[in-house]
Amino acid sequence: MDNVFDVFLGLILGGITMYWLFSFFGRKKRKELTTHQSTVLLEKIKNVCKLISVEGDFAEIYKYENTKERFMSLVSSKKKALIVIKAKAQIGYDLNKILMHADDGKKKIILTNFPQPEVLSIEPELEFYDIKNGFFNTFTPNDLTSLNQEAKKHILEKIPESGLMETARKEALHTVLLIEKIVDTIGWKLDYSALEISSKQKEILK
Repeated sequence: MDNVFDVFLGLILGGITMYWLFSFFGRKKRKELTTHQSTVLLEKIKNVCKLISVEGDFAEIYKYENTKERFMSLVSSKKKALIVIKAKAQIGYDLNKILMHADDGKKKIILTNFPQPEVLSIEPELEFYDIKNGFFNTFTPNDLTSLNQEAKKHILEKIPESGLMETARKEALHTVLLIEKIVDTIGWKLDYSALEISSKQKEILK
């Protein structure tokens, strides 16, 4: 009778032990799978969300004048030109500045920072008209480098009033939606409640 009881007790203890082991390794496996999912998901977002940008074309007329003085400012010489600046400006985002992390327990990707748009590049082309050299003040190859820098500065000052920054911000909202769709593909959720989004921008997100 004691032998039967011992066998019965052994079976119960063995069953409990097996159940505990299966539960332990099952939880560990699920945790590893969730962690793996979040890691892959974050990498996928980084790979898909490359640098986004908007482009703007500018055409500006720029009047250039330069005066040199000699002989204790008694004699001056002026060179001048009318320059047409045609430039392409790119506005976009450094997506390396995006801050996000995974909440494995709640299966959430939490987006805490999205960068502001910035000027990525300005590529000017200069066309010279009505060039006039002074007696001892003429245009030189070095002037082209200097004028290119001035042209970039001139276009940079025009960008705020061009509306490109606002267009780039709208593109950013579409990128948030793209991230949300990527996250949804494996049953996770994107939490971007930490971002400061205006009511007008929220309408775009809907």
